[in-house]
Amino acid sequence: MSNKTIKTAFCLSLVLASVAMGQEEAAAASVQQTTLWQMIKQGGWAMWPLGLMSMGMVYFIVQNFLGLREKVLLRPDLIPEFIQLMKDKKIVDAHSLCKENETLFTYVFAAGLERCSEHREVNFSKVKEAIEEASTEEITSYMKPIDYLSIIGATSPMLGLLGTVSGMIKAFQTIGSQGMGKPEALAGNIGEALVTTATGLIIAIPAMLFYYYFRNSFIKSTATLGRNIGGLLDTLETGELPLGFEGSEE
Repeated sequence: MSNKTIKTAFCLSLVLASVAMGQEEAAAASVQQTTLWQMIKQGGWAMWPLGLMSMGMVYFIVQNFLGLREKVLLRPDLIPEFIQLMKDKKIVDAHSLCKENETLFTYVFAAGLERCSEHREVNFSKVKEAIEEASTEEITSYMKPIDYLSIIGATSPMLGLLGTVSGMIKAFQTIGSQGMGKPEALAGNIGEALVTTATGLIIAIPAMLFYYYFRNSFIKSTATLGRNIGGLLDTLETGELPLGFEGSEE
């Protein structure tokens, strides 16, 4: 083989390599140019309910963050004042204070105080019964926004899977009508299947994480609620502060 032939072959290989690299760069550029809105459109009909679920997830996360804070639920700043009122057996004043500061603690405690009277002996069994009824009612109400996160976390992957099945059905219909000779015709259907699955999981994972976080935090708050109310009732009954009562002041 002559030197001229070798040089020609070498130049040709460089040209082919540059063309191949150019095609790869063009393909990479086309992939990088895919916007979020294009991916949403590629997901098809399932992206609409998934989008609503994502907005609902954000709404309930913010609502729970603001509403389930311990200082909002239990109002520890009012505990010393309630202790003094219970020690002095000023039930009406304590009930008025509850009505002026409505939250989980004050609502439940007010329900118990409504069974009391300053002019006769307090029936603590009825007071505790009223507190249990009110706490069950309030806990159920506060748990609803938390449970909605669980519903979103459980439903969104199934909805994403339904979108996946829909995309695969369209892909097989395309194969049946056009054959396997045009893979680009299948890209949209396969893209729909993959995008909806990924979207469902992206929504479900944070929804379930925040669900368990808020649930455990609320369970802790309800336990503290029972402890605080129990301590206040003991103060009302005995006129003395219970040892170790959180937030108590002499």
